[in-house]
Amino acid sequence: MKTERLDLNTSRGATAAVAARPDKEARAAVILIHEWWGINDHIRDIAGRYANEGYVCVAPDLFRGKVAKDSEEASRLMHGLDTVDGMETIRQALVETKRAYGVEKIGITGYCMGGTYALRAACEISALTAAAPFYGDIPEENVLAKLKVPTIFFSGTRDGWITPEKVEVLKRAAREYNLPLEVVSYDADHAFFNDTRPEVYDANAARDAWQRVLAHFQKYLSQAARPTGV
Repeated sequence: MKTERLDLNTSRGATAAVAARPDKEARAAVILIHEWWGINDHIRDIAGRYANEGYVCVAPDLFRGKVAKDSEEASRLMHGLDTVDGMETIRQALVETKRAYGVEKIGITGYCMGGTYALRAACEISALTAAAPFYGDIPEENVLAKLKVPTIFFSGTRDGWITPEKVEVLKRAAREYNLPLEVVSYDADHAFFNDTRPEVYDANAARDAWQRVLAHFQKYLSQAARPTGV
């Protein structure tokens, strides 16, 4: 596995992405959207996991170099990020990923704030092939109704932010608009996938979700990578 920086230019200023590449050539990529903490070691680790599965993984920095030291700063960074700005950065990451690595198909995933953006991107960016948002907020109904990208959404029933009530709204929209969406819920808290936070991490839920994500991406990203396990 190799890691490198990918420069991104947007109308609101330059930023960069962390890119993790497998040792062998890959024909598919995964865009990874970070949590409200920013591009930290946990996000770099997840990018490496995807690279080890055979994908190019590109994690664009929506905060332009800022990494939160605590939840108060993380909240300020997240609420200070304009949705249009974040989406433009994601779109630019897709463009640069295709240019730099020549991949044929691109999926997207994200956690917490990143799950919010990953789900919205799946609704708004037709160039994506598959999506796997984790415990992100639900977009407006008129946005959600446009979802065409095969999506698997993960949530925890003990999540105080992305509550079961919010997830039920997502399920109802999926039925009403016949969306290509699967919802998987665990008896777990918000951020159950984050193994750097023992107070919320759930190893069983994280392990099962990872296997489901790998199977989802293998199915829709043209069998460009073969899952080998956690």
